[in-house]
Amino acid sequence: MPTPAPLQVSFEVFPASSDIGMASLQRCVDDVSRFKPRFVSVTHGANGADKGKTLRSLSALKTRQTALPVAGHLTCVGASAAETLAQAKAYEEAGARWVVALRGDGDAGAGGSVAEDLRGFQNAADLVSGLRKDTRMQIAVAGYPEPHPESGGEAADFDHLKRKVDAGADAIITQFFFDNDDFYRYVENCRKAGIDAPIIPGIMPIRDFAKTARFATRCGASVPLRLLERFAKAEERGAGHELALAVCAGQCDELREQGVRSFHFYTLNDARLSVGTCQALGLDPVAPVDGDGINVEGKELEAICA
Repeated sequence: MPTPAPLQVSFEVFPASSDIGMASLQRCVDDVSRFKPRFVSVTHGANGADKGKTLRSLSALKTRQTALPVAGHLTCVGASAAETLAQAKAYEEAGARWVVALRGDGDAGAGGSVAEDLRGFQNAADLVSGLRKDTRMQIAVAGYPEPHPESGGEAADFDHLKRKVDAGADAIITQFFFDNDDFYRYVENCRKAGIDAPIIPGIMPIRDFAKTARFATRCGASVPLRLLERFAKAEERGAGHELALAVCAGQCDELREQGVRSFHFYTLNDARLSVGTCQALGLDPVAPVDGDGINVEGKELEAICA
C-alpha cells in the first residue's frame, strides 16, 4: 500500500492597520510558521481597498522571516488591468511566490455593489490569464462548495471555475464549510466537469460562534443546526474554546481519512485554534499529540461534544 503524501497547510491573515495590529499579525504568523506552511496569504479590503496595507504587511512578514512563503490576494475591482498587474509584480518583488486571484466583493461583502473599472479585468478568469502571462507566481483561485450569493446556477458556476483553471490556475481554495459532505460533492462535481486542479478545503475555526454564523450567512455558507445546539450548551458551561477545537480538529481528521492532504485555515489573525488543530493532526514536531485527535477532559465536555 503506497505511503500517503505528507499533509500540507496554508494560512490566511488580514493586513495590519496599525502598529498594534502588526504586532498581532506577526504573533499569529510566528505561531503558524512552525508547521512549515505552503504559504501565508494576506487579504485586502472590499472593492480593492487596502492594497497598500496588503503589500506592507506582506513585506513586513517576509522581512521578519525571510524563508516564510507568502502570498498576496488580488482582485479585479477598483483598478485598471495595468494597475492590478503592477500590484502583482510588487507582491512578487516583495518575495511572494503565490497569488490568490479573485473577482472581489463589494463594500457589503459577497453580493454587495462592486466598483467596476472598464479598464480592469472583467472577471477572475481574465485576471488569472493576465497573471500567468506577466508573473512567475503560482496562482490560487476560489471555489464554492455551497453556492456563492451571486451564483448564476450550478452549470454556470462550474463553467466559470473551469475557465479560471484553463486560464492557468494552479489550485482551488474553497470557501469555508462545516459539513464535509458538501466538500465531497463539490470535488466530485468538479472532476465530472473536467476540472483537474488540486482542490484545497478552506477551514474556519469557530472562535466566536455568533460572529462566525453571521459571517457564514454573508458568504453563503450554511451552519448545521447540530453546531448551533452544541455551542449553545458549551458556552453555557464555559467550554466554547474546547468544543471549537474538537469540532475543527474532527472536521480535518475526517477529511484526512477521506484522502485530503492539504488544508487552508482562515485564522482571522488569531492562530490558537488553527495551531491546536494542526497539533491534533500531528503536524507539530515541538508538541506532538499522541493518539487520535484532541483529548478533552471531563464527562461534561464529552456530553457537549456528543
